[in-house]
Amino acid sequence: MKPRAIPIRPSYYPHVKIAITGGTGFVGRHLADSLAREAHEVAIVGRSATGVGACSVDDEPALRRAFEGCDAVAHCAGINREIGRQTYRNVHVRGTRAVVRAAEAVGARKIVLLSFLRARPACGSAYHESKYAAEEIARASKLDWTIVRSGVIYGRGDHILDHLSHALHTFPVFGLVGFRDRPIAPVAVADVVRILKASLVEGALSRMRVAVVGPEVIPLGEAVRRVAEVLSKKPVYVRLPIWSHYLLARVFDLAMKVPLVSAAQVRILLEGVAEPSPGCDPLPVSLQPEVRLTSDSIPRGLPPPSSFGLTDLRCCFQAR
Repeated sequence: MKPRAIPIRPSYYPHVKIAITGGTGFVGRHLADSLAREAHEVAIVGRSATGVGACSVDDEPALRRAFEGCDAVAHCAGINREIGRQTYRNVHVRGTRAVVRAAEAVGARKIVLLSFLRARPACGSAYHESKYAAEEIARASKLDWTIVRSGVIYGRGDHILDHLSHALHTFPVFGLVGFRDRPIAPVAVADVVRILKASLVEGALSRMRVAVVGPEVIPLGEAVRRVAEVLSKKPVYVRLPIWSHYLLARVFDLAMKVPLVSAAQVRILLEGVAEPSPGCDPLPVSLQPEVRLTSDSIPRGLPPPSSFGLTDLRCCFQAR
């Protein structure tokens, strides 16, 4: 029998206060905007936040101050490459432990953790393993918890459409990952936000670990071609061996402020992002993602047309 959904507040009290870690990031911003439009109170938490919310995700005392008075916490903070102290262990593992302890200390009732579709232990990827470790910390907490395992999320401000757009405006050749196309099931950020809100505000998906993928499974190359078509670009597609993408990821990591692709992303695309790791609960029909990656949805997520330039380089960025 599935556990009963536990509402955060009685149904006659429609407004809640929700803290969002990673609230200045891609999914966090969309979630915060949507909650604010519905008159919920939002506390943005993150290194680039302002006021009491400006703190590192592993700083438990600061998190307690930021979470004060919150009914629930949406833990959206995460990284896809390691820089200095921002390691997978510090952000995903130590950070989640600090978030859980802070939420328990201030009396929050709910935590919703945004995780990764293929998170699992002992797989040889520090990214995947740290995401799974974070899930286990949330599941062991005293809080009502929900784990949302999402695949490739796209929308305004993402790394997918944003980087694809800049790359297609910059290079006449596009390198596809490996000699065999991998499947992905892109999910619109609006669909992810809808699921997060149902859990945070309505108490849906209590003590469940759900997989969230888009309504259509397509080859990675097809996704790139759809974006290129919307942009009226016709690059030459070249299949490159896996090792060359890892090499490019290393070069981009050293050279670019936000790399075109990271080593963790290469591993993710190499596996395919359509099927979840074992151990997920089924997502209710009412919350199933609906938006497809089409010529209707792609333009809504695209940045203004521009190519990569000197300001994208780390040396130029640091000198400013």
